[in-house]
Amino acid sequence: MESLTRKPLRSCQNKQLAFWFYRVLSIFYDSAKSVMWTESMRDEALEELDLTEENLKVVDVGGGTGFTTLGLVRHVKPENITLLDQSPHQLAKAMAKTPLKNSTFVVGNAEDLPFPDDFADRYVSAGSIEYWPDPQRGIAEAYRVVKKGGKACIIGPVYPTFWLSKFFADLWMLFPKEEDYLQWFEKAGFTDVKLKRIGPEWYRGVRRHGLVIGCVVTGTKADHGPSALELGSKVEEKKVGTAQFILLFIIGYIASAYFMLVPLYMWLKNMFVPRGKSI
Repeated sequence: MESLTRKPLRSCQNKQLAFWFYRVLSIFYDSAKSVMWTESMRDEALEELDLTEENLKVVDVGGGTGFTTLGLVRHVKPENITLLDQSPHQLAKAMAKTPLKNSTFVVGNAEDLPFPDDFADRYVSAGSIEYWPDPQRGIAEAYRVVKKGGKACIIGPVYPTFWLSKFFADLWMLFPKEEDYLQWFEKAGFTDVKLKRIGPEWYRGVRRHGLVIGCVVTGTKADHGPSALELGSKVEEKKVGTAQFILLFIIGYIASAYFMLVPLYMWLKNMFVPRGKSI
C-alpha cells in the first residue's frame, strides 16, 4: 500500500478561510449540496454504521446544517445525538430543523473534540474531512471518543484522475485517495476497517472527476481510551494576510463552482447517452 505523504494544504484546509467560506455558503448550502450528496447516498452510507438501537449515543462531527443528522434521527433518538461543527452559521441552520430540536449542538474542532474518552457508541463525519489540516489527528480523535466496540464512520471525497478535476481539487480542499483513508483508520488503531464506494446514481459509477462525497469508511474501536498513535504536538495554523485571504477565498469559490458543475454535466450525459454506453 502506498505510504502517506504530507502535502501542501489546500485553500479550504485553512480553518480561518473555511470559517468564512461557510459563513457565505450556509445561506444556500442545503440547495447546493443536493447535486453532490443526496438522501439516497446518505441513507446508503449510514447503513454501514450499524444503527441498530434507538438508544445509541452518536456524535456527528462537522455536521453542518444537519443533513446527515436528519438521516441519523431515523434510527436514533434525537436527544442521543450531538452535532458538532466549527461554523456557528451552519449550526444555526441545523438548530432550526424541527426533527433535531432535542439534539445537542456544539461549536468545536474535529481535530480537538470537546468530549471525554469513550464518550459515544457511534461517530460519524460526512463532508468534513476535506477541511481538516491534519486528517490523521481527526481520525485519532474519532477513535478516542468512541467506546470500545463502537464504530466510527467517515464519509468523504475521493481524488480525481481527470487532469482538470485534479487541478481544481488541489486548489480547493483535500480529496484523499482511497488508500489514504484506510491507512489513517488503521494507524489510529481501528480494526475491521472497510471502504465502500458511493456516488450519485447518474454518474453510473464514473469516478475520474473525483467525488465531493465518494466513499464511506468504517472501523471498530479495539480497546478503551485514546489511540496509541504518537502524533506529536499540534502545528499552529498560520494566519494569512488580507490580500492572500481574498485570493484564496476567490480560488476556493471558483474551484467549488467547478465541482458543482461537474455533477450537472454528468446528469446531462446520463440523460442523453444511452444505457450501456460509457459516459
